[in-house]
Amino acid sequence: MNIYDFNVTLANGEEYSLEKYKGKPMLIVNTATKCGLTGQFDELEQLYKKYEDDGLVVLGFPSDQFKQEVKSGAEAAEACRLSYGVTFPMHDLVNVNGSEAHPLFKHVTEATKGILGKSVKWNFTKFLVDRDGNVVKRFAPTDKPMSFEKEIKNVL
Repeated sequence: MNIYDFNVTLANGEEYSLEKYKGKPMLIVNTATKCGLTGQFDELEQLYKKYEDDGLVVLGFPSDQFKQEVKSGAEAAEACRLSYGVTFPMHDLVNVNGSEAHPLFKHVTEATKGILGKSVKWNFTKFLVDRDGNVVKRFAPTDKPMSFEKEIKNVL
């Protein structure tokens, strides 16, 4: 399977295919609005705004698997917009680990291994996808988005 074979659901319930972003680099992030790492929303938004015209798409996927998220994707998206000024696409709640993990997260974790093998260690694990749909790098939850700006530039 390829990254473009997956359908995802926005926080407003609209489903779409990631093929929509074919030819664009993506940064896929599992998020949580009650996590100590929420300060990363600022840097994610900065990167999105800085490189949006070059094609970069940041995609936020809230998850409550670590018990740090509100009750719905719509609530999470609203909190991201109001509290953190997020304008990049936010999606419905997903599982990122286990047998009920969203197929997208099964794919990106298979393509890259982290400290816990294929599992997502914590909120704000980030996956960089190149213009050809290849998952090229995984960044740890504690890796601040601006710290890997060079890698993002490499896929632009």
